[in-house]
Amino acid sequence: MSFLRRQLVTAALTANAIRPVPGFRTGVPAFFAGWLTTELAPHLLALTAADATVNALSERRRDPVGLAVAGATSAGLAYLVALSRRVRHEAEEALVEGLGVDYVEQLDSPPTDADLATPWRKLVNPFRMREVGVRVEKDVRYSEAGRRGLLDLYLPDQDDLAGAPVLLQVHGGGWTIGSKDQQGIPLMQHMAARGWVCVAINYRLAPRDAFPAHVIDVKRAIAWIRDHIADYGGDPDYIAITGGSAGGHLTALAALTPNDPAYQPGFENIDTTVQAAVPHYGVYDFAGVTGLRSAELLRDSFLAPRIIQKPWPEGREEFEAASPLLRVTPEAPDFFVIHGVHDTLVPVAQARLFVEELRAVSKKTVVYAELPGAQHAFDIFPSIRSAHIVRAIDRYLHWHWSGWRAARDEEDPGLNRRSAP
Repeated sequence: MSFLRRQLVTAALTANAIRPVPGFRTGVPAFFAGWLTTELAPHLLALTAADATVNALSERRRDPVGLAVAGATSAGLAYLVALSRRVRHEAEEALVEGLGVDYVEQLDSPPTDADLATPWRKLVNPFRMREVGVRVEKDVRYSEAGRRGLLDLYLPDQDDLAGAPVLLQVHGGGWTIGSKDQQGIPLMQHMAARGWVCVAINYRLAPRDAFPAHVIDVKRAIAWIRDHIADYGGDPDYIAITGGSAGGHLTALAALTPNDPAYQPGFENIDTTVQAAVPHYGVYDFAGVTGLRSAELLRDSFLAPRIIQKPWPEGREEFEAASPLLRVTPEAPDFFVIHGVHDTLVPVAQARLFVEELRAVSKKTVVYAELPGAQHAFDIFPSIRSAHIVRAIDRYLHWHWSGWRAARDEEDPGLNRRSAP
C-alpha cells in the first residue's frame, strides 16, 4: 500500500473515532473502526509520525499530499490522546460528585500524584496484561453447564490471605459470545494486586440457551462465592460485581434482583445480594420502554429473535423483567455506572436515563462517569483511558469496602476479622 493510501485509511479511521458515523445499522462498523483507533491513538500517532518522516526524507518518493494528510491525521490522533488523558479528571469529578469531596479521606491509603499519572511504560505493549504478585486459578467449576459453568480466580499471591473483599467479573459479548478470559483482565489483575479476590465467570449463551439462563448463571456464581470463596481467602459477605456491555446489563440486573426466585431456580434460599455494582456501557433498557429508537431497534432486531426468543409484545413480561431500568427499587445497592459518550453500540442515553432513575429511587450512592471520546469496550486492554478508569474503580471499591467494613464492625465490634487490604 502506498504512503498516500496508508495515510488516507488512517485519516478515515481517525475521523470516525473523533465523530463516529451515526445510526443504528452503522453502529457496529463504526465501533470496530473507532474502538482500536481511539484506544491505540498514541501508537498510531507514533507510527504516523514515523511513516511521514521516512517519506519526507525521501526525495524520490516524497508525497506532499500524503504528508498533508499525515499532518491532519496526527493532529486528530493527538486530540484523541488528549481526550483519553481527560478521563483522569472526569472520573475523579464523578467520584467527588457521587461520594462527596472528602471520600479520599476514607481510603486506607489515599492515592499520590504518581499513582494517578498516566502509566506510559505499561502502555507500550497494551496487550501484556500481567501484574506482579497475582496468581490465577483457572477453570474452577461452579455449575453443571460444561465449559460455560467454569470460573477463574485472580488472587493475591500470599499464603495467609483471609477475609479479602470479592469482585465478580461478568464478560460481555451480546449474550451470544465471549469468555471469562477475554474481558476485565486489567481491572482484575490490578485489584488482585491490591488484595482483592477476583472471580471471572463463563455463563450459558444464546441462542442455545435463551434468556434468563444468563442471569441465572450469574446468580449461581454468587451462590458459589457464598459457599466457597472463604477457601480462597475471600469474604463471602462482601461481593461487588462488574462487567461490560451484555456483562454490564447482567451486572446491573443481578444487583437489582437479589433473591428473586424467578432467577434462582433450585437455589431460591441462597442470598444473592451484592454490596456494590460497577457496570460498564451496559444495556439498561431491554424492553425499549424509554422511547429511544436505538433501544427499540435492538429489542426487535436482536434481543427478541436471539436472546429472549419471543417477539415483542408477546414476551413483554420477560423483556420488562430483564430491564434494569425497570427493576430499580429503594433497596438498590451502591452503583458506579460508566459509559462512553461516543458509544455506537449502546448509545449513552440509556446510561443517562438509568442513572436518573437510580438517583430518583435508590437510597444508596450513585456515581456516574461519562467518558469523553470513549467508544464501547474501551477497557478491554490497557490504554490511557482504561488505566485511569481502573484506578478510579479501585478508589471507588476501596472506599466502599472501607465504609462497609466500618459499618459491620460497628454493628458487631466483637468479631475478629482481618483488616482490609
